[in-house]
Amino acid sequence: MVKIYLGPAGVPLSSKKRNTIDGIRTVKELGLNAMEVEFVQGVKMKPESAEEAGKIAEELGVRLSVHAPYFVNLCSNEREKVEASKARIFDTADRAERMKADAIAIHIAFYGKLSPEECYQQVKSELGEVVDKARSQGIKNVKFGVETMAKDTAFGTLDEVVSISKEIKGVIPYIDWAHTFARQGGRIDYGEIIDRLKRELGLTHINSHFESLVFRNGKYVDEHLPIENDAPPFKPLAEELVKREDLSITLICESPELEKDALKMKKVLEELGYKFT
Repeated sequence: MVKIYLGPAGVPLSSKKRNTIDGIRTVKELGLNAMEVEFVQGVKMKPESAEEAGKIAEELGVRLSVHAPYFVNLCSNEREKVEASKARIFDTADRAERMKADAIAIHIAFYGKLSPEECYQQVKSELGEVVDKARSQGIKNVKFGVETMAKDTAFGTLDEVVSISKEIKGVIPYIDWAHTFARQGGRIDYGEIIDRLKRELGLTHINSHFESLVFRNGKYVDEHLPIENDAPPFKPLAEELVKREDLSITLICESPELEKDALKMKKVLEELGYKFT
């Protein structure tokens, strides 16, 4: 049966202290088993703090992933911004490796003045350099997750993230189900995506985000809502997952409700027969 790791994007709102280690402990107390550490405003965690967080998470059985800073754009037309982006990705991977996180999520690029194909080639070159540097400096285990994006101006269609993952060893798609839903015009076939990731990339573990999005001016936009808004609906994904064999998945709840919605997701899965251990 599928193995599901479920938890919030960042320290739970109910955590008394607003730090990563207390967040991990709160996740465990809530009966959840995953947490994404948020470096979205910058990589400010010291290396030794990352190692300590990793030890606590391992002891408690909480699977960690990490979100890289938002200030990343490998297709910027300003060279210094590209180099700063690469440094942020590298630093994120370093801390993730130290805390034994399995993957990092990256908002990799905007097309800007480039065509999608030109941007793709630039991402391939620049990200490839970061991965090579990371591997040469002992960052051996963490996977570089290129996130699917909602905005038409951003690198991150499903096709793009699958393709780049084929070309650079150590790169994977980081599937944001709601972003993919938006990018596909408010449509999503969960089973088809899972099948594709297994068939084309041989993935046995999927890293992912889940939330709902705002509908405005005839389309879904990248503003997060609680999952009860069903944009996209969670239950069809849950139904798809519980019937799967030889698959594990991390579901990180990026709803504004964080652990409250993660626990709602847990309840849906349990009602379908899944048992969290």
